[in-house]
Amino acid sequence: MLPPVPVSAVDDAHIAPPATPAPRCAAGPGTPPSHARPAGDLFEGAAWTFLSLVCDAPLFVAAAFGASHVAGASPSSLAVALLVVLALGSVLRLAARGMYGERPARMSLLDQTTQAVIAVSSAAVVALAAAALLGAGTAAAQALAWSWLFTATGAAGARLILGLARHRARRRGRSGKRTLIIGAGLIGVQLERRLRAMPELGLIPLGFVDGDPAPADLTGQTGRGPILGSPEDLEEIVARTGAEHIIVAFSSAPDSTLQPLLRRCQRLGLEVSLVPRLFENVNERHWVEHIGGLPLVGLRQTDPFSWHFAAKHAVDRLAAAAMLALLSPVFAACAAAVRLSSRGPIFYRQRRIGRDGQHFDIFKFRSMRIAAPADEATLRALVAAGSAPGGVEGTDRRTRVGTFLRRSSLDELPQLVNVLLGHMSLVGPRPERPEFVELFGTSIRRYGDRHFVKSGMTGWAQVHGLRGQTSLTERVEWDNWYIQNWSLFLDLKILLMTPLAVVRAPSEGPAEPAPAQAPLAAAEAVA
Repeated sequence: MLPPVPVSAVDDAHIAPPATPAPRCAAGPGTPPSHARPAGDLFEGAAWTFLSLVCDAPLFVAAAFGASHVAGASPSSLAVALLVVLALGSVLRLAARGMYGERPARMSLLDQTTQAVIAVSSAAVVALAAAALLGAGTAAAQALAWSWLFTATGAAGARLILGLARHRARRRGRSGKRTLIIGAGLIGVQLERRLRAMPELGLIPLGFVDGDPAPADLTGQTGRGPILGSPEDLEEIVARTGAEHIIVAFSSAPDSTLQPLLRRCQRLGLEVSLVPRLFENVNERHWVEHIGGLPLVGLRQTDPFSWHFAAKHAVDRLAAAAMLALLSPVFAACAAAVRLSSRGPIFYRQRRIGRDGQHFDIFKFRSMRIAAPADEATLRALVAAGSAPGGVEGTDRRTRVGTFLRRSSLDELPQLVNVLLGHMSLVGPRPERPEFVELFGTSIRRYGDRHFVKSGMTGWAQVHGLRGQTSLTERVEWDNWYIQNWSLFLDLKILLMTPLAVVRAPSEGPAEPAPAQAPLAAAEAVA
């Protein structure tokens, strides 16, 4: 599942606002909504449920017939009944997991296909158990096993195709739910920016509902959307904008006014989401229990010293050793290309900070000509602009081979040695240089949390496009979300997402031609 859109009460100066300020107030009642979703949207509400069922039903029937054919024998009436149980059970399990409702709206494609396979597998286990108890025979069991395979493959494929179509429609503005945000403070504004940057989530922000919004110029929120009115005007705002979804963020209104507001949302037929208090401590492992009418939310925090992390580190080293062996021809080819590209060493090493503040040398294939390191003023100007250090800092000294290695991330391969030595993990927050750790630790909220775990070759922030010179505060948020919600499955998910993230990563531009004489020095600025 996609994480809840991570927001943090941090200095918004690190997030560059749009150049033109949005208006403080909307125009009159006759003003049309700024994002009008076309009628006949197939990817929301009842239409989405119908479309999903129409796709699944024939696939499951075809899977049953295909399984009977592959099994090679005419199925008995009992076997046919069990195949029907498997098909109907798959639909019911998908429905029970919310896959025909609104649950997939904010789920990643990988999570949707995983949920489909789990739902079909649970139905198949029931059908196979019934076959064994009823003595259906070997032929029926074989037919059920093949039907399990075909149905799971079909369900996963259908979810993938439907999800891609839905994402495409949302990115083009043809689908999505018009959304109001209650509370125009730091959290609400950052949430609005995330929704605008991630249209595939299907929530189209129209503006804010806040009776006493903080002045935009005092909070660095000059790029926020319009203030449409106060909560007392909710009915009129909904009628004017056609809103379908409400997100309750933090506002200046007292909590005692929120419950009546939620009842009004319910009467208006609006979907409601909320950003909880202490949201930075809420992860996917929390649970809810009730004492009378009072819910208690249990918070289970990540323990980096648990046996789970010991297993993670053992798997990391085994996987690194296997990958070094399997990729040794690629490793040798990259080393030879670097050696022939320009004078200097094959490998580049740089001091970084890892778990618990430990120093280690990170390894990479050299991708630049040897020259003086970027001056401190250039790096500090970069950081002051809200970007993380990395990428091409100062003069572009990349070789043509280095440009290819960086674009394909092959320059990172030597970090498998860091993983094998225990300095790093395959997945985790990217390590930073000591001088920047000291700077960011005092200026970026919760920056130091990243040192609770080992640094990684790839991470949750990187697979979401936050690599190189991108927003530092956003990268910290995604990294901290990963730490709070860590699991072995999440690591596997990130590893599966990494190749696509490399392909989608923006290019750093062409390498400059080699100068007549490249000055020698001992350092190189790398990502």
